[in-house]
Amino acid sequence: MLEGSMKALNFRSLIIFSAFLRVFLIVYGEWQDTHMEVRYTDVDYLVFSDAAALIVSGKSPYKRSTYRYSPLIAFLLTPNSFIHQSWGKFLFSASDLLVGCFIRKILKLRGVPENLCIYSVIVWLFNPFTFTIGTRGNCEPIVCAIILWVIICLMKGNLFQGAIWYGVVVHMRIYPIIYALPIVIILDPSHFKPNKKPIITNWNSKHPKTHLTLGPTKSFNPFSRSRILFSLTSASVFFLFTGIFFYLYEWEFLHEALLYHLTRTDPRHNFSIYFYHIYLNYERQFSVLEKLVSFLPQLMVQLLLVFRFAHDFSFCFFVQTVAFVAFNKVITAQYFVWFFCLLPLILPWTKMKLKWEGVFCVSFWIGAQLHWLFWGYMLEFKGKQVFLQLWAASLLFFAANTYVMITIILRHTYSPVFNLSQKTK
Repeated sequence: MLEGSMKALNFRSLIIFSAFLRVFLIVYGEWQDTHMEVRYTDVDYLVFSDAAALIVSGKSPYKRSTYRYSPLIAFLLTPNSFIHQSWGKFLFSASDLLVGCFIRKILKLRGVPENLCIYSVIVWLFNPFTFTIGTRGNCEPIVCAIILWVIICLMKGNLFQGAIWYGVVVHMRIYPIIYALPIVIILDPSHFKPNKKPIITNWNSKHPKTHLTLGPTKSFNPFSRSRILFSLTSASVFFLFTGIFFYLYEWEFLHEALLYHLTRTDPRHNFSIYFYHIYLNYERQFSVLEKLVSFLPQLMVQLLLVFRFAHDFSFCFFVQTVAFVAFNKVITAQYFVWFFCLLPLILPWTKMKLKWEGVFCVSFWIGAQLHWLFWGYMLEFKGKQVFLQLWAASLLFFAANTYVMITIILRHTYSPVFNLSQKTK
């Protein structure tokens, strides 16, 4: 009993320290914004705040140029106008801490030992990418928290609640739509039954259950009760929010929040391997077909990963997200948070054969990113003179992403979350 109390205290201390760190960074950011030329606050936060102020004054958030998000985010930040301008940063940072709690909850549901849970949570809470993203005012921690909550709902058999939150998160940020297929696959009718919790394959480092099916079976029935319930509920929530905001803001909302992201191109500040081609041809304007063709490699890789790893769905979500980001035609630093929140969920099952292999993976990934950031910084001063170097840096970063993902796949000890080989209790 005392040991359990100490473990809880350790996690509680970790969360409290993380909270103080984020409060300090928010306060420091306010000071830096006031006294230094380079701002700490993300430019996206200024866009969110301006859009929220427009809503408070009864206007459309899309009157603020470059606001290309759901109005839901602007509504969440309306207290910026009458409580404090840093309200949103505290909200995003609180969501950041919530992600840490959800990571621990998911691992505990699978019976992972407390010490490994703590180490996995630390990977999120003390990752410089994650605690700076939230404190600088980016909304991604909210999206990450909802995605993890959907996973928890599925693991507990709460399909209706999970479907509601899935519909919300897809409306808020369209990219989680890539998780729809693996979710449908794991909603096996012999496993998800009314008023009964699914059987979860518990932690077992020595004897992982690799014999379970990792894809849709021959008896796959897309019209099972659980699949229809989840699909209809999540789609209804998505279209409900979309319909409400379309009624309020009409086609401007539909274009800026949804359609724009299908054809978006960005000739600057872009990690993507496509960026140099985009830069060279930006002035002539791409056709809609050209913009949509870039999704083809993403689609093929997504299908391959889903049909191979669907039932190990935490792992499937992770590799899907890494692949989606790596093949996207626009990549910014905040996109990395999309898969960083999923990385702790697979770490307990990831075995590196040699100690230096893990170090090399991390070093290669960080080195490639710093290399790109250096040339991105030089771009501000030398312009097109360094675009070839920046393109080469983008290719190196793509190679690093691919290497890290392949290494993790090869070193992952498959442990499907749902034990479909047993009957539901």
